[in-house]
Amino acid sequence: MSESSSIETLAAILRAEIARLAPGDRLPSSRDLIVRHGVGPVTVARAIALLAAEGVVVTRPGSGTYVAPRRPRPTADAPDMSWQAVALAGRDSDTGGSDGTSETLPDGVIAMAGGYLHESLQPTRALGAALARAARRPDAWHRAPTAGLAPLRAIFARLAGGAVGPEDVLVTGGAQGALSTLFRAIAPPGGPVLVESPTYPGALAAARAAGLRPVPVPVDDDGIRPDLLADAFAMTGARLMYCQPTVHNPTGAMLSPGRRRQIVDVARAAGAFLIEDDFARHLGHGAPLPRALVADDRDGTVVNLTSLTKPASPSLRIGAVIARGPVMRRLQAMRLVDDFFIARPLQEAAVELLSTPAWDRHLRTLGGALRERCATLADALAHEVPDWTLTRLPAGGLHLWLQLPSGSADSAVAAAARAHGVAVDAGARYYPAEPQGSYLRVGFAAAADLSELTAAASRLGAVAREAGRHR
Repeated sequence: MSESSSIETLAAILRAEIARLAPGDRLPSSRDLIVRHGVGPVTVARAIALLAAEGVVVTRPGSGTYVAPRRPRPTADAPDMSWQAVALAGRDSDTGGSDGTSETLPDGVIAMAGGYLHESLQPTRALGAALARAARRPDAWHRAPTAGLAPLRAIFARLAGGAVGPEDVLVTGGAQGALSTLFRAIAPPGGPVLVESPTYPGALAAARAAGLRPVPVPVDDDGIRPDLLADAFAMTGARLMYCQPTVHNPTGAMLSPGRRRQIVDVARAAGAFLIEDDFARHLGHGAPLPRALVADDRDGTVVNLTSLTKPASPSLRIGAVIARGPVMRRLQAMRLVDDFFIARPLQEAAVELLSTPAWDRHLRTLGGALRERCATLADALAHEVPDWTLTRLPAGGLHLWLQLPSGSADSAVAAAARAHGVAVDAGARYYPAEPQGSYLRVGFAAAADLSELTAAASRLGAVAREAGRHR
């Protein structure tokens, strides 16, 4: 019997047993299930993970597995929504690409998926003070300019550097929505968009929702390869490329100095735009990060995208697009169709936050904390999972990119990790086409503290040992 069928068989048996139990009843231990059903520990772990995903059971690491509260049965007069399946037919519903986990994890599960800071790393006090000062401004609730408040645009321009001016800045409601707007504004429906492989899943989802076709361009230790990028432009006729040259997500790679000008030149020669996702601009681990590509671009080839959400708080939905020429006028016109302007109180709060010494102190503290967390997790993983290969120690960002041993299925390992109380991201979702190996993205910023990171590494070690016994 195959492993997958064994998992389904055991899950079916457990569903029948759970139907006879009451919510809150404890299931037999994993050891008891192994002996009773004659299966391996990985089979038990994955069957439990499957039931947990279905909402049938709740796992509490260190305590056991319990019957979840019953879901109410549909009543006879429940509304029939089945007609919507026909009405929505033909519309892409790829919404699984977000990089920030929206689910509430069960108690005891350590968060190492998603892309936001733990509350202890967020500048909560400075945010509260900035919002309070903004609210006291007499014009705090006036309509904001379409392009954004002039002081905020000036701040974003200064942060970008080079010849970027306030007139080149459009304030946005974070980065994800702005990315979706950029894809719709620049590329025609059905057209190709070149992306790094692997890349940020939220970009893949936004591109597909805009009716675009992501085309992968491989990366190596120095980032995206300019030779293959030129080939991809020539073969597809693409007029748009999306990339993350500074602390690539998920690999953590940094586009080498020699390639930074090359890829801009390649895009310019193809008559194409280059979207520079600068999400990690404030997430360096101490050493200065390379300045944005847009700072040295005078032809309007580069469109830069940045945000305050990652380094501050998920709810500070303020970002900026930097662009020059007709594309900026098109983006401003789309703003009038989409949402008119970004809420002024939030923009005012962002101005207050970025204009005080507290912001610089926060960034210095954050950089040190991320560096310590990154090193702690890397050391713990080297001890607990020596067969998992850390591709690099990144100079910034929130994640590590780990290659699994040959023959490992990243989705199965991620499910087993969840069953052991650790939420990680399977690598396959970061590829626009076929994965080039089996990987996990493991975050170090969402956990509560260093002890949680070492505990998570220990739990992943148990996952690796169980998987090794069954390979």
